[in-house]
Amino acid sequence: MKYNLKDLNEKVEQALRNCLSRVPFARIEEITIPQTGNPSPDMIATISTPEGEKLLLVEIKINGQPRIARHAVNQLWRHLETFADSYGVFSAPYISPKAAEICVQENIGYLDLAGNGRLAFDKVYIERTGNPNPFAEKRDLRSLYSPKASRVLRVLLAKPKKTWKVQNLAKEARVSLGEVSNVKKLLHDREWTQILPGGFTLAEPESLLSEWAQNYHYRKNKTYDFYSLKPVPEIEYDIAKTCDDLNLKYALTGFSAAARLAPAVRYHRAMAYVQSLDHALLERLNLKETPTGANVTLLVPHDDGVFYGAAQFDEVQIVSAIQVYLDLLHFPARGEEAAKALFDKVIKPGWQTE
Repeated sequence: MKYNLKDLNEKVEQALRNCLSRVPFARIEEITIPQTGNPSPDMIATISTPEGEKLLLVEIKINGQPRIARHAVNQLWRHLETFADSYGVFSAPYISPKAAEICVQENIGYLDLAGNGRLAFDKVYIERTGNPNPFAEKRDLRSLYSPKASRVLRVLLAKPKKTWKVQNLAKEARVSLGEVSNVKKLLHDREWTQILPGGFTLAEPESLLSEWAQNYHYRKNKTYDFYSLKPVPEIEYDIAKTCDDLNLKYALTGFSAAARLAPAVRYHRAMAYVQSLDHALLERLNLKETPTGANVTLLVPHDDGVFYGAAQFDEVQIVSAIQVYLDLLHFPARGEEAAKALFDKVIKPGWQTE
């Protein structure tokens, strides 16, 4: 949901009134909106308390990500030096938990339109947290986790400690400079990057992978389920050999790959990405498409980026550990368990020793 400035101001004012209405000894005397262009807060609320009059200086932003919150906090501290007996409050449609933590550390209040907030001044103490974001910016998420942007994320997660220049990252990910710049900005707003003299590096790989996984499902690819009379290990090697013979790009994923990288659970389904669902491939593998009881899943990727970091393992090609994790996390029948084992045994140790 998007707000224009007037609508947002009205919503914040109402949220502030609702919040303070819970305090019987605090009364709002006046709320003013300073003229645009003046070096002053976006909103000033005059509050009457038993200790006397208090000014709440409210800085309003359309984005509640950590970097924006930090900027708002700095602005509020400058305003607090000008206004006596005042208290700073950061407000946005939704304030992320990390942004809220920044406010608490800096002794600044916060209040969002989802009902989260913390006001702590004089004898007033109000805190409410845990409400989800009803204003999630779908365009923001679609932009960060689009197929092209995901190519950039795979590169960053493969080498989170490496310092990247935009040009080098674009070349490695095989995307445009503009795509990398957009991803960099979205990550920077979340404070998941660190800017260094030689470029930037990924500072919060676990946070990135977690959010990406919540916005990913393997069935976003074209997915085909089959049944084969052969045992699963034999199917996996047949897929590898047949794709090599037909010169088709492929890589095992899901349980088929996890069993080779971090065995944790028993499985009964072979799973692989294939460049295309070639008729000759299906004929040679003798696969029968089935709506139920499948023991083979072939995926035609929505973007070739899924093959980034694929490597030979035990005579077959498997996708990167990052891709395996994404494909497994929401897979039924112990997929989450296998994904977490993969993260603990392979991905996280790899980041630490990179």
